[in-house]
Amino acid sequence: MGTDTGLLRVATAGSVDDGKSTLIGRLLLDSKAIFEDQLEAVEATSKAKGHDHTDLALLTDGLRSEREQGITIDVAYRYFATPRRKFILADTPDHAQYTRNMVTGASTADLGLVLVDARHGLTEQSRRHTVLLSLLQVPHVSLIVNKMDLVGYDHGVFETIEKDFRDFTDRLGVTETSAFPISALVGDNVVESSEATPWHEGGSLLAHLETVASARGREGGSAGARFPVQYVIRPQSGEHRDYRGYAGRVEGGTFEVGQEVVVFPSGMRSTIAGIDTLGQEHERATTSQSVVLQLTDDIDVSRGDLVADVEHPPQVTREITATVCWMTTGALHSRQKLLLKHTTRTVKAIVDGVKAKVDINTLDRDGGADELGLNEIGTVSLRLSQPIVVDPYREQRVTGSFILIDPATGGTVGAGMIEGTQSVEYSI
Repeated sequence: MGTDTGLLRVATAGSVDDGKSTLIGRLLLDSKAIFEDQLEAVEATSKAKGHDHTDLALLTDGLRSEREQGITIDVAYRYFATPRRKFILADTPDHAQYTRNMVTGASTADLGLVLVDARHGLTEQSRRHTVLLSLLQVPHVSLIVNKMDLVGYDHGVFETIEKDFRDFTDRLGVTETSAFPISALVGDNVVESSEATPWHEGGSLLAHLETVASARGREGGSAGARFPVQYVIRPQSGEHRDYRGYAGRVEGGTFEVGQEVVVFPSGMRSTIAGIDTLGQEHERATTSQSVVLQLTDDIDVSRGDLVADVEHPPQVTREITATVCWMTTGALHSRQKLLLKHTTRTVKAIVDGVKAKVDINTLDRDGGADELGLNEIGTVSLRLSQPIVVDPYREQRVTGSFILIDPATGGTVGAGMIEGTQSVEYSI
């Protein structure tokens, strides 16, 4: 296993009371990533609740409603570092009704942690979250069998759960997996290897997180250079009267001064005249950098447009097929009208039909389904009022994904990953 000291984004997932928040609290505590006053506050709250131990989950369950109910509702991000690496941990909700929050936390993750209770094994919710991690193409998924202290650190219990998990991930096509027997409450195999599991040869979870290869550049995928325009900068005054720049974030590949590019959806070509950030000029910009691009030609470029390299153009389309996770109580059905937000562009959409629904437990696809209910996942075809510029999700996570919005309430009701296009407006 090669050493990689770059930033690692980690998302947790699992069923209710599997101990995700406690695990993150243990990681923060044992890696000395919390302040003394924070620990004192948690100890005082734990004592007030009548606990005979320090409730480390209180370090991440920050909302008052979370503390009162003892559940995780929102995505809690925690940042910490060891001498070897920096981490962003996303503590995502375990309740089914907050699946949308879990998708949010996992959408940018390099690694997913799926926690299960050693007494219960894989549940429907942990399987659903594993499916979502695979659909979101999180590169590495680790099984965390928690509460091993409650089953006497039984090797057979761990082996059975690990086999179920690997059988499931093999069918999903997830190739990078690992498994750890832990006790987040006690600290076994979290930061240090535990003598209670002499049969486990995989080391501690933190050692794995410190050395697993990150997915730097993964956001760029294989689709080519992509730059969704967020804002047009044109001062029209003083010495900057003739300045026109396009602000945004590079979501894939590299842009360089002098490079020929094409602007979508118009299809107009130009050349990059300059790249700058806050007045500082650069010769190139790479994935994840927020910059301002200047073009040599005075062409019409607006928010929602996309700048791409000429060699690897995206597709311009009004019809897409996508894997959709539906996140609200009312069903998704044919002829339903929604708003679709894709990169920096929002368009009207209508559901052409539900092509199939995925059975979370068996992974079978029901081709006879005509709607998706709360937290169900399926293949959906959509028609759009205006063209959008897309790539398949497997090639580019940003231009291959979207969210669905209820036009009446403005609430997010679904998340989608583009599989393909049913028709292409044009190609260059």
